Amino acid sequence: MINKKILILFLFSSTLFSCSSIELFKEKVEQKPYKENKTYVIVNKEVAIHGFEDVLVNEKIINQIEKNMNGLGLTYDKDKPDVVIRFSSNEDPRQKDVYQNQFPMWGMRVWDPWMYDPRFMNRGNMMSTKDYELIQLIIDFIDPAQDKMLMTITAVSEASSQKTKEKKLIKSVDKIMGAYDIHMRTY
Repeated sequence: MINKKILILFLFSSTLFSCSSIELFKEKVEQKPYKENKTYVIVNKEVAIHGFEDVLVNEKIINQIEKNMNGLGLTYDKDKPDVVIRFSSNEDPRQKDVYQNQFPMWGMRVWDPWMYDPRFMNRGNMMSTKDYELIQLIIDFIDPAQDKMLMTITAVSEASSQKTKEKKLIKSVDKIMGAYDIHMRTY
């Protein structure tokens, strides 16, 4: 009985957490890591390059990158860094069609023999459009000693509001830094 409960809990949690709406793409690796990095610098912070139009979002990304890099044991050094980090973004406003179910609950509304519901009278396909934004966060990791790209990782997600956008970008930074850590440890 306990094994059955654990299995159900595992399936529910894996379904819940596997539906991540952030996809990562490792695009470019020009060289394998050849040393352990101890310092880093964020170009966007030093040169005041904005990866996002919104200054507040830009600062949140910088702070999250610093938090993750410090968590990996690296220190910020703008004079002689082992890794140079640069980020940019693509923000693309889009629309998608949303179809309303004319027969909610169980299929053809078995529980209502006359199929009467004033909300759905004289309506065929009920469709509306929803505005959202496709967000790409692109982070480059550069080796300044060899002037080559360690790697480029892109996180792609969708957001329907400013609050969701900020949350997804923070999660994207966390995922990218996790992928960077795995890359540096496995090669």
